[in-house]
Amino acid sequence: MESKRTKTFTKLDMSSLNLAVGQRYESKEELEKILKLLTVRDRFDFDVPISRPDTYIVTCWVHGCRWRVRACRQGQSPEFYIRLYDAEHTCSVTERSNRSRQATADILGTIYRDLIGDIDPSVRPRHVGVAINKHFGIKMEYWKAHRTLKFARELEMGSLERGYEDLPAYLHMIRRANRGTLTRLNVDDSGRFKYLFIAFGASISGFNFMRKVVVVDGTFLHGKYKGTLLTALAQDGNFQIFPLAFGVVDTENDDSWQWFFTQLKLVVPDNNGLALISDRHKSIGKAIRKVYPLAARGICTYHLYKNILVRFRGGNLFRLVKKAANCYRMDEFQSVFDEIETLHPVLHGYLERADVRMWARVHFPGDRYNLTTTNIAESMNKVLAKTRSFPIVRILEEIRLMMTRWFNDRREDALAMKTTLTRGVEKLLEDRVSGAKQATVQTIDSRHIQVICGSSLHVVNLDSKRCTCRRFDIDKLPCVHAIAAAEHKNVSRVSLCHPYYFSQFLGNAYAGSVMPNDFAVPVPDDVGIQVCTPPIPRNQPGRPKISRMKSCLEVASEKKRRRKQHTCSLCKKEGHNAKTCINH
Repeated sequence: MESKRTKTFTKLDMSSLNLAVGQRYESKEELEKILKLLTVRDRFDFDVPISRPDTYIVTCWVHGCRWRVRACRQGQSPEFYIRLYDAEHTCSVTERSNRSRQATADILGTIYRDLIGDIDPSVRPRHVGVAINKHFGIKMEYWKAHRTLKFARELEMGSLERGYEDLPAYLHMIRRANRGTLTRLNVDDSGRFKYLFIAFGASISGFNFMRKVVVVDGTFLHGKYKGTLLTALAQDGNFQIFPLAFGVVDTENDDSWQWFFTQLKLVVPDNNGLALISDRHKSIGKAIRKVYPLAARGICTYHLYKNILVRFRGGNLFRLVKKAANCYRMDEFQSVFDEIETLHPVLHGYLERADVRMWARVHFPGDRYNLTTTNIAESMNKVLAKTRSFPIVRILEEIRLMMTRWFNDRREDALAMKTTLTRGVEKLLEDRVSGAKQATVQTIDSRHIQVICGSSLHVVNLDSKRCTCRRFDIDKLPCVHAIAAAEHKNVSRVSLCHPYYFSQFLGNAYAGSVMPNDFAVPVPDDVGIQVCTPPIPRNQPGRPKISRMKSCLEVASEKKRRRKQHTCSLCKKEGHNAKTCINH
């Protein structure tokens, strides 16, 4: 764990490597390490003519050079003392720097971690080789650079195996530091890791002030043991990602998703007012039906669009499906859906089999507000992308660091808001206010108000917070017609918004703090003896993939780089070349 690594490895100071007769070292291994570091700093190498339990003698590798060190153990103590040190090299600099056998991967890894570079996942072995060669003149083969980088990362974050071993103690300390935090660790009969779940107490209490929509998703972990990181997220009243719970499982299947939702149910109870949004993964659907029978399930419309682009060609069809998914009124939806049936009956049947209640806003049986996709989960995956090759304990610690920062920053931001509504909602309503000023308003009776915007006529009921356009009903925010009616009746538009969008609710959502572990407090013995070993590696054939292949929808939506215009070398104008120039 981090505290143990801190005790074992300290930051390297190359200036403190100077030797002298009488110097004491804790062990023979410590002396060997110092001598190897010295060879890198001073660009030479040494041979070891004598290495016994009580004596250690090294000489410069160049024959005839006077440089040598002799160290001995005193009595039965493991400590070694330098008894003889000849610091002068009588060989040439060029000759003694031609070998670097003592510059092993662990030594170079220590130097690289402490003195040179970043160990970010984007760093590659070739970057390490270039940096070491630039600073110390040591040329490295690829695999030595690979081992050097691996060792440097393990110094900083611990090994992948150690990450699993430290899980029981880490989760215990997280619960101790954060009241109300829920953690679960599942291992098989032999103690091998299977599943992990964590929901911080600050998130659990903060979700009470959120719209009851939870987006779930999974993303692959990299490295030797792989696995899948599962996320359960909400969106706050300022339209920001709210991390609710995280899980790590060996793979996405029926059992792992059911286990994850079973733990999530302890944090988010099942009820008719809950909506769960996900992609169309079959295991997710099965698990939701078993664990959350009362909740309404919706599928991500973006994933639906991607499947349609792959199965069915035609940009016009794609636009019609998107329009149908986002309709607020039943008559508008039916009109578009009938058009799809006329143009492409097979696509119409595919959409019906996908269950219109899951992807069409107007048919959704619960409240999903503006959340029609799993985009917030994709955004979270990008935030955590660099950590996906880290040891599992370090992944959890990076999540903890992220949440500590987010909760603090957003708490302060909410307290600084001077308006009743959040900043994001205020910005959204600004455009609607300008549109409402162009509307024609007529009172029908004490409850109903007629609003004409352009060619559309709608009826608003401010008491029940409804409008015949249904945007007011579904989003729980006043539509342009409701704002026009409110101004006509001299009613505050703030009173028409759901409290979930209030700055006070936003502040309450982030009122809790996510605390770090206190490594000064010892881990109880009953926790320390718990066994968690890595799962059995499952290597797929072929070269490991770091990034997934992009879908046709993602490729099509990317901004295309503007092609460089040809410039004529004769007239200096763009659009043609000298061969086709008509100006000369």
